[in-house]
Amino acid sequence: MNYDEPILIEGVPGDTTGLMIPAHADALHAAGAGFLTRAFQAYGSLSHDNSVTRISRFEHCAIGSTGQKVLLSVEYARPEPGLPIDLFVKFSRDFADAFRDRRRGELASEIALCELSRVAGFPIRVPVPYFADFHGASGTGLLITERIRFGLAGIEPLRPKCMDHLLDRPLDYYRAIVTALGRLAAAHASGALSPHVETLFPFDPQAAAEADPIPWDEEGLRGQVARYAAFAARCPRLLPAHVRSAEFIAQFAHDAVLVLRHERNIKEFMHADPTYIALSHFNAHIDNAWFWRDASGALQCGLLDWQRGRQMNVAYALWGALCAAGLDIWNDHLDELLQLFIAEVQAHGGPALDAERLELHLHLYAATMGLAGLIVMPAVVCSKLPNPETASGPLDSMVQGNEAARSFLHVFTVLLNLWQSSKFRMNLERTLGRFDQ
Repeated sequence: MNYDEPILIEGVPGDTTGLMIPAHADALHAAGAGFLTRAFQAYGSLSHDNSVTRISRFEHCAIGSTGQKVLLSVEYARPEPGLPIDLFVKFSRDFADAFRDRRRGELASEIALCELSRVAGFPIRVPVPYFADFHGASGTGLLITERIRFGLAGIEPLRPKCMDHLLDRPLDYYRAIVTALGRLAAAHASGALSPHVETLFPFDPQAAAEADPIPWDEEGLRGQVARYAAFAARCPRLLPAHVRSAEFIAQFAHDAVLVLRHERNIKEFMHADPTYIALSHFNAHIDNAWFWRDASGALQCGLLDWQRGRQMNVAYALWGALCAAGLDIWNDHLDELLQLFIAEVQAHGGPALDAERLELHLHLYAATMGLAGLIVMPAVVCSKLPNPETASGPLDSMVQGNEAARSFLHVFTVLLNLWQSSKFRMNLERTLGRFDQ
């Protein structure tokens, strides 16, 4: 849904609970313990003979790319099992930043996921919700969940994306994430989440094929590739040699135009087989997860930040989970991770997926998504780093210290590294050739 420019409002009635939900942090602070009591009771998180008596901490938290966030601590009239003192609050709105506020509709899917996660037998860990409601007409929503205690009580510190060089065994983290995605897909496919999932996350193949379009015409796309070529010449130390050669860039430019011409065909093809469609996380990066070790020492994870979560081709979810991983993961362990996903889906009641077809879908999605958004990497990096050509390499502190620059540079490099591989080229040529017949 497209929304108008933000106009400050104090609150709106939630579509589910009917409560007047505060639209921004100051409004929640003013509503105080009384609102929290009513909200938690309406959501079934707090018994009706208990109450929130005091807000002991209310701290703005400047993270994320959409609405306001708050770290909240509360006191209760009577402690209850499962009632946390420390909470995390997410608003869909940011009235002070029109760019962030335009994405306010994305919280709707996270609120729906919270509702689904309360179904008995939900297969993976997500933050426990204590209140969640959304006003669809204005895109105004409020979500209050448990606060994940990174670095405490056996939970590992938050792992930033595109910084796998800081980890001893990065593959373990991606195995944990892919395992979680596989189990969720299996639960959906087996019917364990029905009918809730179809109500909360209806699937429309046409809408799916129209999502995230490549925003350029052919001339504009060639211009974007030319900007990348100029960036590669200006900043050669930031890129591997094999993705900045003149031969590769010419091939990339040729392929990109063909992908643009067949974008609709590619997306319709990826959504034609319902076997590969399942509820999933859209961007299960390592920084959208929390990790701990079980009694056997195996790494486990829960998944955060479900904005844009929906039914999708599972290859979309795998790209979202792996695109910020190191090149060694892609070059040496992709087959293993795809087989792990397939095994988890089948072991937990889902269908038998074909590894070659899954990888084909992954390649095709990477191509369309890369041209839709990642190709602007040079503009992003140059806007964030005044003199990127002076950096010694992608691990230079200048690059590492700016998340937007670091992430765009790394994920686009992952895309180009994949694009030059022989299997990607074969899959792309065969698929485009089929459409040309």
